Amino acid sequence: MSQIYDRVALIGLGLIASSMYWAIKRAGLAGEVTGYARSEATRDTARRIGLCDRVCDTAQEAVEGADLVVLCVPVGAMGAVAKDIAPALKPGATVSDVGSVKRHVIQDVGPHIPEGVHFVPAHPLAGTEHSGPESGFAELFDNRWCLLVPVEGSDPDATARLRALWEGMGSNVDEMDADHHDLVLAVTSHAPHLIAYTMVGVADDLGRVTDSEVIKYSAAGFRDFTRIAASDPTMWRDVFLTNKDATLEILGRFTEELFALQRAIRTGDGQHLFDYFTRTRAIRRGIIDAGQDTDAPDFGRVKAKS
Repeated sequence: MSQIYDRVALIGLGLIASSMYWAIKRAGLAGEVTGYARSEATRDTARRIGLCDRVCDTAQEAVEGADLVVLCVPVGAMGAVAKDIAPALKPGATVSDVGSVKRHVIQDVGPHIPEGVHFVPAHPLAGTEHSGPESGFAELFDNRWCLLVPVEGSDPDATARLRALWEGMGSNVDEMDADHHDLVLAVTSHAPHLIAYTMVGVADDLGRVTDSEVIKYSAAGFRDFTRIAASDPTMWRDVFLTNKDATLEILGRFTEELFALQRAIRTGDGQHLFDYFTRTRAIRRGIIDAGQDTDAPDFGRVKAKS
């Protein structure tokens, strides 16, 4: 791959930003990558592990002269960060993000984008249960999807350039409308996370099952719930507060389906259960056929690099 941007600024230095840095460096996609994190400890860690070519002590310093600025902070913080960096953005620069909610981010960030600066929201559908600057690795985005969500007036050239960056980092790229994105993610990510948090919480509350038994005898299903429920609490709090409508719609549907399954179990309706499980099994096969997982044992997951 050839260089796409002279300078990229990463604001927030957690899992996604650190993986972006290593992926950009792997493919030589930017001349220089600057970084900023609110926490001094995070900035110190980034400097120690060589994360970013230059770690700055203010967000404004990090974005100065940058051709692309990527907001990698929790969605609840993006508006304030955008307001802070706005005076330092250079004309012709592109501002993007990696938030898993799009309508709220567009409403919060959009008003702070200066005239002459391009705004192209994005969302890489990749992650692990680990967080922090040391959790990133260059292969995180390989064969995963990144959704670009151009807003009204987004510059086609700026969008095409951002697409090239994500493709260069290994992603498949698609474009989507913000509201549809938020509904899709409520189905594929947000509601499943909430259900996982709930199931792990139920196990924790169930006094007749001891903690040691939950840990010792965790079968695959519960074990995978605990992996999901270990995700970053700040990020997920913000996701549910900012994608409220779509998440509540999907949870309503989930509750209806759950009641129907409860009724089938209570009444001994084995045919309903069998038909339902057959239909859901086909979705798993579709995910494997699409190359988004493998059917290898242990969930087909390659262990993240430490």
